[in-house]
Amino acid sequence: MEGMQAYGAGKAGGAFDPVTFLQQPQTILRIVSWLFSIVIFGCIANEGYINRPSEVEEYCIFNRNQNACNYGVFMGSMAFLCCVAFLALDVYFPQISSVKDRKKAVLADIGISAFWSFMWFVGFCFLANQWQVTKQEDNPLREGGDAARAAITFSFFSIFTWAGQSFLAFQRYKLGADSALFSHEYTDPSQDAAGAPYTSFGGDDLESPGGGGGQANSDGAFDGSGGYQRQDY
Repeated sequence: MEGMQAYGAGKAGGAFDPVTFLQQPQTILRIVSWLFSIVIFGCIANEGYINRPSEVEEYCIFNRNQNACNYGVFMGSMAFLCCVAFLALDVYFPQISSVKDRKKAVLADIGISAFWSFMWFVGFCFLANQWQVTKQEDNPLREGGDAARAAITFSFFSIFTWAGQSFLAFQRYKLGADSALFSHEYTDPSQDAAGAPYTSFGGDDLESPGGGGGQANSDGAFDGSGGYQRQDY
């Protein structure tokens, strides 16, 4: 129960609800990012390599720069795997009972999602620049133009989907930090009152035998002028 209502998930061990899971904003963004990565990878891998009519060897459609196509294929494939891994983590996340483990998972989500958003920004700028300087004579038949533009477009959209994932993860981190702080600092008033020691009535008069109060009571109780007096028979 340490992980109850911590970092955007309920009590550990609860039943998995696929409908609720699919309706969560981070799940929607992960699926959209997953689809974008498939589109980018497919466009470049299938139609990203062309050749002139007089050539046999194929070159990258982006200014005949092999690095541009390699970058797009690598980013698309790795983003695909990363989305699958995070979807699996989201399914398993409510089963994590430790607050510390949940915190590590959310922090990893923030960092990796922000990193992918930056990498897609770099990829968009790289692909757009290479497409802009592509020479017309390198592709006289205009082959693969739609695929190249689609790869650039979905690279641009991926910047915001991954940034959105990072933002949602940060919101979960703030929520979890507040919940953890509350659970550590909050004290039930009823338990606090029950655990407090009882105060004796007239506590100032009941002191240790060596104290001043005890001595005063002793003197008053056994003073010969006001109490028992010995009689001789």
